[in-house]
Amino acid sequence: MKRTILLLVSAAFACISLSAQEGGYVTGSFETTDHFYFDDEKTGAMSPEDRFGSNNYLKLDYYNGKFTAGIQMEGYLPATVGYPSELSGINLSNIYATWKDDDFSVTAGTFYDQFGSGLLFRSWEDRALGLNNAVMGARFTYNYKDVVAFKALWGLPRFGMGVFTNNTKNPLTVTNTETQVRGADLSFALSNLLGWNSTYLALEGSVLSKYQPISIDLIDEGGKPNTFGYSARANFESEGFFAKAEWVGAGDKYYSNPDISSGEWYLKKKGNAQLLELGYNGRGLGVTLTGRRLEWMDSKIISGNSSTSNMMNYIPAMCTQYTYMLTTHHPYNAQTGNIIGSFINPGEVGGQIDAFYNFRRGTKLGGKRGMRVHANFSTYYTIAEEGTAKPGNLLFRDFSLDVERQWTKQFKMLFLYSLQQYNESYGANPDYMTQNIFVADLLYKWTSTFSTRLELQYLQTKQDKKDWMAALLEVNFAPHWSIFASDMFNHGSTKVHYYNAGVSYAKSRTRVALGYGRYKAGYICSGGVCRNIPAYTGANLTVTTSF
Repeated sequence: MKRTILLLVSAAFACISLSAQEGGYVTGSFETTDHFYFDDEKTGAMSPEDRFGSNNYLKLDYYNGKFTAGIQMEGYLPATVGYPSELSGINLSNIYATWKDDDFSVTAGTFYDQFGSGLLFRSWEDRALGLNNAVMGARFTYNYKDVVAFKALWGLPRFGMGVFTNNTKNPLTVTNTETQVRGADLSFALSNLLGWNSTYLALEGSVLSKYQPISIDLIDEGGKPNTFGYSARANFESEGFFAKAEWVGAGDKYYSNPDISSGEWYLKKKGNAQLLELGYNGRGLGVTLTGRRLEWMDSKIISGNSSTSNMMNYIPAMCTQYTYMLTTHHPYNAQTGNIIGSFINPGEVGGQIDAFYNFRRGTKLGGKRGMRVHANFSTYYTIAEEGTAKPGNLLFRDFSLDVERQWTKQFKMLFLYSLQQYNESYGANPDYMTQNIFVADLLYKWTSTFSTRLELQYLQTKQDKKDWMAALLEVNFAPHWSIFASDMFNHGSTKVHYYNAGVSYAKSRTRVALGYGRYKAGYICSGGVCRNIPAYTGANLTVTTSF
């Protein structure tokens, strides 16, 4: 295995060297996020031993006709608080070479991809989450007249600092797990074959084989290191209407048995999921109805590791993804199946309905400049009985309504209301908290280069830490400067202010941001996936540039 990967890397460097002699161009980007921490008696936040954290990324890509190659270096010196503990040091994390023709492509090295919606398999990078599960291996794709699309892949998913690490004896050493994935995906566009112009219909399917070393105890109980999964999908679109359906079989999963009186150390479960999406989008109206059921659908790179970066599929929370401070106190994480003490929850069942309507200009409600109304309702439950869709205890429920209106050329307003109900026990008991959240987002453009934005927020609840209030003022001097100050105050219980202030400067492709503040313990979410962060207080510097 090591020899194979070294050959892939050598081939990638050889291709870059040969292509560089014939022209081409290079693009790149650099990003650094640096934190300096302070102890804070008010919040109980304790600074790390050296009071410093730094995440750094350098990415270079070379293009020459049909050939592309690139590398990515990462450095965590050390990683900022809340990031996965396996991210440490400096490393070459990504390296790839790709040849892409009109109909096919071949990639050697690291790559990102997914099958369908990602329920069965997805590799991607999200720096906000500290997640990068790029696959090191090979991938082939082929497209025949936009009727048949096929791809096949093989490789080792990244965990931690990647496949390569610095080593005095061997600078290129395989350091992540022995886990391997092999898969293929096929899409057949029936509508393109028949020449339908206003209708799209495609049937799709995927297979995935995963090899993962297992313990001797699990082997003794009949466990196998190879897992086979599949996905069957159908996609339909016609004159604004659309429908998507997906059925996933994720293979056998093994979990530690909380009751070993039976003599069995592990529980064998069948992973599966169903997803259905129906909707319409046209004439100012958009409506989407989504239903999803998950049963034992976690997919780990390393068994038994709880890191947020230890995943090989994409299962986002299917509900409103908020960005305002008080709406994200208790964000929902999709439940893929877990065992908490003696409580066994196979997963979740539920869905959401999302709708918006744009009132046109000149109508009674739309006024002179129009108005947009958006509403969402989502609700999810535990699965009461395995193999069924019978709902158990409530996991999460949210109803939100937001109205956005441009009152004048200078003044724009958004009002949001959210009613959230959240089960802190992850469904182990029926109790849940209820909170009402109100947000007013006011933007005023004083001149073509000067604007201010004011957020006013309030959270009301009789549970948890009781009521909160928050405010943010942002002052923008286009196109370069932006200044902000915010405060989030828990006046219902702790009487603590979580203040924050900062300034940013942007020019061309470079942006520099400097800030200082208090951050409460909680979650950072991106794309419906979240990671937990501890409370901290400190200064932060972020620099991003591309070339």
